[in-house]
Parts: sequence; structure tokens; C-alpha cells
Amino acid sequence: MNKSELIDHIAKSADISKAAAGRALDGTVAAIKTSLKKGGRITLVGFGTFYVGKRKARNGRNPRTGDTIKIKGAAVPKFRPGKALKDAVN
Repeated sequence: MNKSELIDHIAKSADISKAAAGRALDGTVAAIKTSLKKGGRITLVGFGTFYVGKRKARNGRNPRTGDTIKIKGAAVPKFRPGKALKDAVN
């Protein structure tokens, strides 16, 4: 399912226009991004939790030259599914 299909589904199930559903989806995604950028965590009971994980700095290898390079640590967005979502998939 892509974004336009998701918007169609939201509009149909909520009985709102596609434009309103698109704005709602964009607002939701923006709120999640903003919260994660601040280091927060978003929990949707029954669906899952969005949070920021930390990736440590490490040494890597340049595949072209074989030289060792340093890879910086990074903040990585992560998602942990909730029990209801797991049960729905299985």
C-alpha cells in the first residue's frame, strides 16, 4: 500500500474527503517526526511505539580501496509493534 492508497482508505473509513484525509495523514507524520527529532517517543496503544535508537560509532571498510574508515554514530528512528498489531498479522 502506498500513500495515496492509504489516504483513500482513511477517507473511506472515516467518511471524510480525500483532501482532509491527506492533511490528517501529513499532520500525523509531521507530529511523529517532530517528536522523534526532540528525542521523544510515540506510543499508540495496540499499534506500537516509535522511538529513537542510538547507533554507536564503528570502524568500517571502504570496499573500493580496502582502507579502514570511521563511521560516525547516529540517531536512528525505530518502531516496536504492539501486541494487537502482531496478533493481527499472525
